[in-house]
Amino acid sequence: FWAFCKNRGVLIVRERLGFILSRLYRRTGALPPLSGIDADAQFRPEERDAEAAGRNLNAAFLIRLCGRQGEPQRSRARAWFAQLAGDPRWAPVADFYEKALKRLPLELDDAIRRSGGGFGEEIARLNGLAANAGEAFSGLDALEACWRVFFPEGVESLKDAARAVEDLRGVRTIALTGLNERPIERPVSEVLFASNVLLTRPSGEPHCSARIRERLAELRDEPQLFWYDHPMPIGVDPEQSEVIYGLRALDQAVAFEKGQGVASPDERLSCVLSVSVTHEGLASLAREVLEESLREGLDGLPHLRVYALTEADAERLFAAVLAPAAERYRGGADLDALRAVYGVNGEYGRHYTFLRALAAFWHVLIDRRVRATFKIDLDQVFPQEQLLRETGCSAFAHLKTPLWGAAGIDARGEKVRLGLIAGALVNAEDAHRSLFEPDVPMPETSALRGDEWIFCSALPQAVSTRAEMLARYDREDLDGRRTCIQRIHVTGGTCGAWIEDLRRHRPFTPTFIGRAEDQAYLLSCLFASGGEFLRYVHKPGLIMRHDKAVFAAEAVRAAAAGKQVGDYIRMLLFTEYARALPWPVEETKGVVDPFTGCFISRIPVTAAVLRLALKAARMFTEGDARTACELLEGGAARLARWMGDPPGGGRNFLAERVATERRAWNDYYDLLDALEKALEQGDPFAHRLEAEARRIMEGCELRA
Repeated sequence: FWAFCKNRGVLIVRERLGFILSRLYRRTGALPPLSGIDADAQFRPEERDAEAAGRNLNAAFLIRLCGRQGEPQRSRARAWFAQLAGDPRWAPVADFYEKALKRLPLELDDAIRRSGGGFGEEIARLNGLAANAGEAFSGLDALEACWRVFFPEGVESLKDAARAVEDLRGVRTIALTGLNERPIERPVSEVLFASNVLLTRPSGEPHCSARIRERLAELRDEPQLFWYDHPMPIGVDPEQSEVIYGLRALDQAVAFEKGQGVASPDERLSCVLSVSVTHEGLASLAREVLEESLREGLDGLPHLRVYALTEADAERLFAAVLAPAAERYRGGADLDALRAVYGVNGEYGRHYTFLRALAAFWHVLIDRRVRATFKIDLDQVFPQEQLLRETGCSAFAHLKTPLWGAAGIDARGEKVRLGLIAGALVNAEDAHRSLFEPDVPMPETSALRGDEWIFCSALPQAVSTRAEMLARYDREDLDGRRTCIQRIHVTGGTCGAWIEDLRRHRPFTPTFIGRAEDQAYLLSCLFASGGEFLRYVHKPGLIMRHDKAVFAAEAVRAAAAGKQVGDYIRMLLFTEYARALPWPVEETKGVVDPFTGCFISRIPVTAAVLRLALKAARMFTEGDARTACELLEGGAARLARWMGDPPGGGRNFLAERVATERRAWNDYYDLLDALEKALEQGDPFAHRLEAEARRIMEGCELRA
């Protein structure tokens, strides 16, 4: 591992880091491992079954990472790697770890260089504590010392979480300079709702027609292309269908709004669904699957109009409307680049931006009354009666707030436009206590183990949940009239945008972002020029109940390993994305720390690989060898794409791709501006495109 070092000063730093890792997960004399993981105890080469092979390989990697030349245990660990060279299951993982052993010291060099040597000094301080403090180097003091090197974003929360909540709330406070003079008046007609449907292959016998079962059988050996947190298996029982559950609840929510006078009896809410798939061949089945399941599981949706857009539907809109419009009105548009970002299949970022951008398309070509969009997740519901009881408003009445679209000054003294809005979530199992129960528990820091000594996003997530999501405008210095809270920490659902702000600021999530697409969305225009920066406003009481565990716990369990790997990739991509933005990384982190910002790391590859190895070791210790092996296999296959030599060449590849996608979305909004102007002028060509857009969208409407 250390053979890659040429500079003696850097060699010393690396040796110090190696000793620190030894203290974390190997015994040092009589001192037990700090993290509770003993890599040497897990390395038992005499055990030869498949799961033991994975455990031994993982432990051997950890030993090689910090072992010294000539150490017998390190030599045995190297020999174990050699034994797996031809193993069809474990050779790819061994190859990944071999590349990591080469890649990590290069990243360490880069981090020291970027810091001007300061990072090396931090490692030296930690090494001194680990080497000299003996038994005194333990507990929270040792954890804090480790986090200062590996996870500095969590240190303040570790020291005093309550103080961190108040400090962060102060940073997020906006001094209002003007409320929105034209807030939403009729939410059902003025807000286009949106959600996403994520489909995957069934794990057992599907509950669907014989024709669909035959097609699924034909696709049995097709490789998986995309991983989502909890995709819905095709043919799932109607009682476990996220789509049926969510649409039924939304329909009931609109009926409640009508009873409250927030909507008129004849209004129907338009809701657009993007339909994404984990395997390419499933795309051709998506619409048929949805319509069949709705016919079986629902007895109509009298208060909704639901439109489902597959990749094929996005292609039709592009070919029949956007491409000819671009040829007529925007000759300089890069249609290839626009087509690449315009659709629903792919990583989370692609369908997330598509749904937001579709609202602007909808306003220009489908329904001019629509002024805003609001995204929900279908495993979440509006608990209307409880909302009315605890907040004084029904769900849609919260959308009428003049804070949405207000202007103000942030804690940095910058002008902001609150054109985005974000609510909060409560877990179903906690809602009986209050809607204002945090959906993320505060972790017990004294019980952290394994990978949590390297990275523990749960702590800053819990802090930001309390500082931002649970803020209430009920005190003099935070009253919702002179001051309010801006949101950096948002979720994929329960958030919205004014269409005019989409068209002006043009935010987007890059198509390569596979997790936390909601938090990546704002990064694209965090410091974009234009006189004021676009931000989310926090609306207290705009709360949805998260019911996923109530009706689809099995889908959550099945996707657990894939979700965990996605979290590691998130660290790599958020860091590279932040470096690709046209402003310094330090400026970005100054706004988005601690939670979103903790995924922008000085040593993202090192942190991600250590998290993977220590998480797997922790699972082996806890007796969950099967999931640990799944994690190692999935992590090796997916992380390898972004570690070392990503397609196109690392940082330049992402910077170029972000710039290309930004130009594509600029072309898209410029095109809508040109179309809108042509329609206002009565251009017959524009009106033919408008009619074609409406025809295609009518064909996308689901009939329950």
